[in-house]
Amino acid sequence: MSRIGKLPVVIPAGVTVTLKDNVVNVKGPKGELSQFVDPSISVEIVDGHVILKEREDALVDNPKQRHAFHGLYRALVHNMVEGVSKGYRKELELVGVGYRASNNGNVIDFALGYTHNIFMQLPPEVKVETKSERNKNPLIILESCDKQLLGQVCAKIRSFRKPEPYKGKGIKFVGEEIRRKSGKSAGAK
Repeated sequence: MSRIGKLPVVIPAGVTVTLKDNVVNVKGPKGELSQFVDPSISVEIVDGHVILKEREDALVDNPKQRHAFHGLYRALVHNMVEGVSKGYRKELELVGVGYRASNNGNVIDFALGYTHNIFMQLPPEVKVETKSERNKNPLIILESCDKQLLGQVCAKIRSFRKPEPYKGKGIKFVGEEIRRKSGKSAGAK
């Protein structure tokens, strides 16, 4: 049995979890999410906990696959419960001279040193806020109840200008350490 899969998911107050045809629906104050669960995993809702177990009679050829599904779906259900109750938040920092970001609703406008601005339309589940303070790097703050979607949006934004190792310019997460390289060695004869 998976060590992660064995742990029950606690359902906090204000969150409802329903199960129908191998689809787990989670509803809370921050939103509503649903996730299909493979038939090789059984899901039970007991006493304010969601319990996932491997089905021994499942038609999965590979028991290792069923074992992997056990931990995967438990983690996905836990992330959904956490997301609809507390939500997820990511902060991105734009490092570089002249790098700016501004938002108009769910559309972000990036000025990243290219000849043109980049506009990105965000999904409606993701809320965005941009901050620009004097003598500080511009910040993009993203919030959502869906952890997977939030990660995909952050990866897409980061792909516009990845941090480079020589000057450290680019879009990075707040608190992220960029491995720096030294430039050319002067005087090597």
